[in-house]
Amino acid sequence: MPTAIQKPTSATLIGDDVPPLLPVTGHDLTAPLVDGTLVRYANLDYAASAPALRAVADHVAAVLPYYASVHRGAGYASQVSTALYESARQEIGAFVGARSDDVVVVTRNTTDALSLLANAVRARGDDAEVLVLDLEHHANLLPWTAGPHRLLPTQRTIAATVAAVEAALTERPAALVAVTGCSNVTGELLPIRTITALAHAHGARVVVDAAQLAPHRRIDLARLGADYLALSGHKLYAPFGAGALIGRRDWLDDAPPHLPGGGAVRQVSADGVATWAPAPQRHEGGTPNVIGAAALAAACRTLSSLPDGALERHEAALATRLIAGLARVPGARVLRIWEDSTNRVGVVGFTIDGHDPGRLAACLSAEHGIGVRDGRFCAHPLLDRLGVPGGALRASFGAGSGSADVDRLVEALHDVVANGERWTYALSAGRWTPSPDPRPAPQWASWQAAPDTGASPCTPSS
Repeated sequence: MPTAIQKPTSATLIGDDVPPLLPVTGHDLTAPLVDGTLVRYANLDYAASAPALRAVADHVAAVLPYYASVHRGAGYASQVSTALYESARQEIGAFVGARSDDVVVVTRNTTDALSLLANAVRARGDDAEVLVLDLEHHANLLPWTAGPHRLLPTQRTIAATVAAVEAALTERPAALVAVTGCSNVTGELLPIRTITALAHAHGARVVVDAAQLAPHRRIDLARLGADYLALSGHKLYAPFGAGALIGRRDWLDDAPPHLPGGGAVRQVSADGVATWAPAPQRHEGGTPNVIGAAALAAACRTLSSLPDGALERHEAALATRLIAGLARVPGARVLRIWEDSTNRVGVVGFTIDGHDPGRLAACLSAEHGIGVRDGRFCAHPLLDRLGVPGGALRASFGAGSGSADVDRLVEALHDVVANGERWTYALSAGRWTPSPDPRPAPQWASWQAAPDTGASPCTPSS
């Protein structure tokens, strides 16, 4: 039988406490452990999906009574919802520093936004090639592979990587350069302004996958010079099913409708020939996600209200604390793409020698009440390049995180490395789980294992 869990009590890290920067829902959530006790849940999986800001949840509760169909309703609630939706579009654009003539298309998420843009690029012809680095999240990799593209190997330094982009553009022109704002595996940032200037000098446009960048850094699209930017609400403290594609109008007006249907057309004849509306409506067929857009706008407002640099300083303190703590865990290796990188957001990928990432993540959850991500993070080529094709662990944090969460993780890792697991674990549908698992589920949920769909291990590990 598994032995009872003895939780570490000694402080592992020394330094000033770092409190959460903003209140989030679930901050005081308690998690059951396999030994029958309860602890406050330490959420260190923000990079996958961030909890809703309290301000976002409050805003959603306030606007829900007014929810109704938008754009064509004469009723009071419809008019209020229409204004809510269109004002949300403006606030999302303002949050990322969009230019006055940029279009904001409300999408489901970053993947949806980038797929929309990929369709627009392909509509420009067979010579519209896309240049993309091999470090990208699959959302900013797979949409481009359906058309002309070049996959550029990432180099050992940022300087060499930028030079490789320039050399590739010099060798052969591209229509678009697709680049991440920061890695979802390591949190390291790329110099987007430099890459954008290079691309424009060679006649190419630039799209930035800002799924990880937007929750952690102020963005000024006009200052960056990038042509398009994609983001997700569920990573930006607004997990209500909305994202956005922001950028230049001409390609979006020329593209085939992303989701043909009502709202995307101006006129449909009896034989089904449609006259399509311009962007953004052209790509928002069907009833739009009014509540999702409103939630995303509320998150943008709340983050914009923070003092300049507050979020960066908060995350830098937590990242420094975590990396220093990992340096004292035997066998720990912090993942890094570039030898010359000096800046990262609140995302830290790492491995522990001799410990399967999935099993260790299950142990951290079941025995310590800590949530981290494990797997290949929907970035398989990058994990191969980093020498961990079997996957890694990732701790990520944000505005709702504090030093207590980081300290909990480091203490737990010390405990597992020094004392081993105190429970038994088994593979179920490709995932490590406690066996047996006595933890009770909420009344409205169950612990039934998800069916094995044959999906890639990166599916839950974005």
